[in-house]
Amino acid sequence: MPTVRALAGLLLAAALALTGCSASGDSGSGGDSKAAAGEAAQADSQAGAKEGAPGSASGADKATAPPKATASHIIRTASLTVQVKDVPKALDEARTTTENAGGYVGNETTTRDEEGHEHTRVVLRVPVDRYAEVLTELEGAGKLIERSAKAQDVTDQVVDVESRIKTQRASVARIRELMDQATRLSDVVTLEGELSSRQADLEALLAQQASLKDRTGLATITLSLSETPVKKVAKDDDGPGFLDALAGGWDAFVTMLRWLAVVIGAVLPFAAVAALIVLLWLKVLRPRLPRRPEPAPVTTALGPLPTARPAPRPTRAGDEPSGEGD
Repeated sequence: MPTVRALAGLLLAAALALTGCSASGDSGSGGDSKAAAGEAAQADSQAGAKEGAPGSASGADKATAPPKATASHIIRTASLTVQVKDVPKALDEARTTTENAGGYVGNETTTRDEEGHEHTRVVLRVPVDRYAEVLTELEGAGKLIERSAKAQDVTDQVVDVESRIKTQRASVARIRELMDQATRLSDVVTLEGELSSRQADLEALLAQQASLKDRTGLATITLSLSETPVKKVAKDDDGPGFLDALAGGWDAFVTMLRWLAVVIGAVLPFAAVAALIVLLWLKVLRPRLPRRPEPAPVTTALGPLPTARPAPRPTRAGDEPSGEGD
């Protein structure tokens, strides 16, 4: 029994020893992790202190600072309506201003109203860097009636087209390399068709790039010059009234009379010619035509035959007999 108790005591001591070792190991590992976390926190605090130090921008300042505008491809268009005293003179001045700015004159349309006043609409293309200056000079040519301007940012579209052009050119180059390495005729024919398709896509992208370059490099100004103020139609929410209906009816009546006058004027020459022909027939030609002779009475050896008489009417009851039978 003493031996058993001694063995049990040794086992208990060994278990206690193992428990203490494991606890010390766990405390050591936990201390290492806490130390690493402390060092990371200290490093973060030092970095934050450096960012907040004088002479350097803090994170809050960076967050609140306005972003810089990176758009460099903008399509600018404007429309001006200006009332001037002399439209041809104002148009010549607008042409001179545009050409001096390095631009050119596009489409031009000139009309004249019923009172003889001229109205001209012309499209001007000017460089973007002189756009504001030219716009100001055109506005000062007379009395400004209406103005509208628009700016469209196409930077993303330009970048996308440039990237696609780069990729398409690399694809065309790869197809050409494969054509140089091809030995079979079928492979060459297939690669030629693929090359033609990719070159067509590349040319379309290049045309789109050129169009974007032209539209972003030159601003478009549509200038309308008029000698009379442009009348704006006022919107009437109440609808047409009695006077409006009367005016509309009168206009319709006058229009009908005009059309009747036009029809009569168109038919009148034919009617006059027809009346002249009828009058000529009745007064000149018809009297000169030979007349038919009257038929002569038929005669016999006993004399002329009696002419036929009309048959007697039948008598009715109560009528008096005629005196021919007496």
